[in-house]
Amino acid sequence: MSDFKPGLEGVVAFETEIAEPDREGGSLRYRGVDIEELVGAYRFEQVWGLLVDESYEPGLPVAEPYEGGGLTGNTPADLQSVTGRLAGEWGLKKLIDISDDEAREDLRRVSAQFISIAAQSARLADGRTDRVDPAVVAQGRTTAERFLLEWRGEADPKHVQAIDTYWICTCEHGLNASTFTARIVASTGADCAAALSSAVGALSGPLHGGAPARVLPMLDAAAEAGDPAGYVNGLIERGERLMGFGHRVYRAEDPRARLLRGTAKELGAPRYDVAEELERAALAALRKKSPDRPLETNVEFWSAVVLDVAAVPPELAPAMFACSRTAGWSAHVLEQKKLARLVRPSARYVGPGARAASSIS
Repeated sequence: MSDFKPGLEGVVAFETEIAEPDREGGSLRYRGVDIEELVGAYRFEQVWGLLVDESYEPGLPVAEPYEGGGLTGNTPADLQSVTGRLAGEWGLKKLIDISDDEAREDLRRVSAQFISIAAQSARLADGRTDRVDPAVVAQGRTTAERFLLEWRGEADPKHVQAIDTYWICTCEHGLNASTFTARIVASTGADCAAALSSAVGALSGPLHGGAPARVLPMLDAAAEAGDPAGYVNGLIERGERLMGFGHRVYRAEDPRARLLRGTAKELGAPRYDVAEELERAALAALRKKSPDRPLETNVEFWSAVVLDVAAVPPELAPAMFACSRTAGWSAHVLEQKKLARLVRPSARYVGPGARAASSIS
């Protein structure tokens, strides 16, 4: 086992037809389609269909009327617990016992309900214990619009565009921690709700999906300092982390950051000017500090600015990310089902040698 890789970095575990991040060219393709062709031309629910079905239609359906009992207002936790319950409440069968078409239908139902649960939980977090009339929610023409209606009872078109663009840009990106988790659970033959619920658990950690929540405080601190360049240099000198820069995949600009930057500008994001100034200062400082190491702006930086357009509070950012990832997770669950192979890597034992029980104090 001389090829041991901590964290499995660089280890190829699967072959996939779902998404292709172009490491050197700074592009991202969903089943061969560049995301730059998708944003503004297609809606999130259609891109969900592209990833899961390789077809824009029927895509992600309207969620069934459902009242997620036991919500706490902690949206990531609610998504994990309530989604996991759907298998029992709906009588979902195990992936190993159903056809690919049945699995696809289960994933559609669970994913649509997942986003509805997120909206209900976010409403509770806002201190609203009432539910928006389902008839009002049903008036929404897109998934993003219905999400906002179920959350707030209203849907500003700018907010709808911001969320739809963000969801399209972040709905799939290869074998990250949460997607790997979804595939591992799917490989055991578990039901679709279990796979998505487990993926949310992996996404709840701040090292995967939580960075946008930490970008806005950084932007506010830079604005308060009145000197973004000085603020950035101070962070670097103190050895503190600049949130939203560098990516383990891309060596060129993260294409999602480019698209979200354009959307932030188009929608008149309230923090756009300070974000642009801080980005410029950060890139200059990082290139000076590490001239041989590409550290470009990543998706998390401009995600925070775009979500801010829709007045999404920072603490809700991981849940918003999870809503978008229902597309990628579902596609990988289906791909894993077709592979029909249990994920079972090996571990190398490096503990003490054989010893007597009495030798332990």
